[in-house]
Amino acid sequence: MTAFSRRHRDIPDGRLVWEIRSVNHRYLDVHLKLPEELRSVEPPCRERINGSLGRGRVDAALRFEPAPQADQPTDLNPAALESLGKALDTVAALIPRAGTVDPCEVLRWPGVLAQSVTDFDSLGASAVELLVEALDELRETRRREGTRLAELIRERVAGARDIVADLRAQLPDIEQDMKTRWERRLLELGTEVDAARIAQEQALLLTRADVSEELDRLDTHLGEVERVLDAREPAGRRLDFLMQELNREANTLGSKSVDLRNTGASMDLKVLIDQMREQVQNIE
Repeated sequence: MTAFSRRHRDIPDGRLVWEIRSVNHRYLDVHLKLPEELRSVEPPCRERINGSLGRGRVDAALRFEPAPQADQPTDLNPAALESLGKALDTVAALIPRAGTVDPCEVLRWPGVLAQSVTDFDSLGASAVELLVEALDELRETRRREGTRLAELIRERVAGARDIVADLRAQLPDIEQDMKTRWERRLLELGTEVDAARIAQEQALLLTRADVSEELDRLDTHLGEVERVLDAREPAGRRLDFLMQELNREANTLGSKSVDLRNTGASMDLKVLIDQMREQVQNIE
């Protein structure tokens, strides 16, 4: 299912940003991109994604933007300053004309400014918490899209039911038209035939051309599609299977056709089934 989510969180060490993209895929295919310093959170992140989503190609990228140095607290290292001061006093004693020391140069001396240490354990925990929020947003987006897709599929199911019902109502007329064509053909031949044998052959041909079972199965499959759409669970794979079964019955309907009405119904059904199948590929 196609969806996008972006969440960020500001923390003392900087900003965490998650971006998650989801596109159509037959199975769940997760691709994670993490900063090198946060590689340790890959297992819990995969666990959260696998527990939240059931289908689709998922590209999840975490970005860490460290806070600017100007925003960091400035801590002096007293021990380093004391050591540097003694060294400067020694230099001044040995070289009286050495001049005064610029404080800015002192601050640049290695070790004078205490380096802030990033707590990567805390940073990783925040990243996992933010991922859960981003996944919730992604799932809500997918849910809204799924609702729209379900409505489109229901419309096509209703259209397929109308086609099946119309063809079922026309079956007696189609059968009678077949008998009429056979009788007309026999009259054109102008030969004597065994009435019992003709009746036997007609019964055999009518049995081969009967599509009542196919119509019954189509109704059953369409009802199952509606049931699956109503269920509160992942439905994509089940619907994909049902589309195959519907297409199978529509093909059989066409292969047994002895009338243009059968053929037309088969073609119209296959168009609707193909439209549903395209949408089903987007459903989890």
